[in-house]
Amino acid sequence: MRYVVLRDDDTNALTPPEYLDRLYRPFLDQRLPVNLAVIPEVATNTTMADGSPEGYLVCKNGQTDLKIPIGTNPKLVHYLLENPDYHVLQHGCYHDRFEFDCHSSQQILGRLQHGTWRLMEAGFPRPDTFVAPYDKISRESMQAVARRFRAVSTGWYELRRLPFSWWPLYLLKKLRRNRHWRVGKTLLFSHPGCLLSYHRSLREMLDGIVRYSTEEHLTVLVTHWWEYFREGRPDEPFIEFLHQTASYLASHPAIKVISFTDLVKQRFPSN
Repeated sequence: MRYVVLRDDDTNALTPPEYLDRLYRPFLDQRLPVNLAVIPEVATNTTMADGSPEGYLVCKNGQTDLKIPIGTNPKLVHYLLENPDYHVLQHGCYHDRFEFDCHSSQQILGRLQHGTWRLMEAGFPRPDTFVAPYDKISRESMQAVARRFRAVSTGWYELRRLPFSWWPLYLLKKLRRNRHWRVGKTLLFSHPGCLLSYHRSLREMLDGIVRYSTEEHLTVLVTHWWEYFREGRPDEPFIEFLHQTASYLASHPAIKVISFTDLVKQRFPSN
């Protein structure tokens, strides 16, 4: 059996629930778990490298508050809670570019606690999985995250950013060419890039999804909801491809779509 974990990043207080339902209704109807990396209190002035607003602010609509907690959008919260196949992950705190690429233990702990509190304040269960904004996470942040979460999902791990006591396990992982590994009670997942992205052609996305889902024991499949609604307009071919992906995953007899919570609560499938 092959396992796939679908991770969608950047849901926040400005995300219209209609957008998520348009994307993921075919998954929900087939009881395929969707892991949403939710920004607990989104910063509204975050920009991309070129200075333009971050893509997940596509529905900012003139909002002037600098930070907006997820709980201020009760329609979105209610929608997520009434669909139990959505699984909420903690995606940083504010989604500032370097908020967890720092070395102040006090700041790191404060942001972790504040982010968890904002999610629980809105009515979500305590998250068991952490996703760092921009995959930027320092050694001090990694230590703090591992103490508070059962799983970490990121693009890659760098030796220089890991606690020294983790180095032997990391080197063993590298020798065995494992994509995923464990330190104590913490599961550490990586992914093969954002396979579902408008930056890729439909053919490239198809080839990547088929390859990884059938060849690897466990694949974390990453996408971003706002990429399907750039400039507020739906990208119909891209959305249709996502729905075809749902059909493919649901119908393939050797593939099972699971959540990070499944991995945390059950025995981790060995490589």
